[in-house]
Amino acid sequence: MMDVDPQDDPKPQPPAEPGPDDCCHSGCTWCVLDLYYDDLERYRAALAAWEKRHVSGRTEKKSRAR
Repeated sequence: MMDVDPQDDPKPQPPAEPGPDDCCHSGCTWCVLDLYYDDLERYRAALAAWEKRHVSGRTEKKSRAR
């Protein structure tokens, strides 16, 4: 596997959480809360993939150092 430079592969950032008054509770088709939870799901998947890449990179570096 390739070495991953953290500058070339920054850690994903979580989406901004909607404020308490952002949802109007009118049953909108595209509710800000629904959009937030969709973004949060994508963030968690991206974070898991990022962590896997970086853990793999650290494991390989330790192996080569021995």
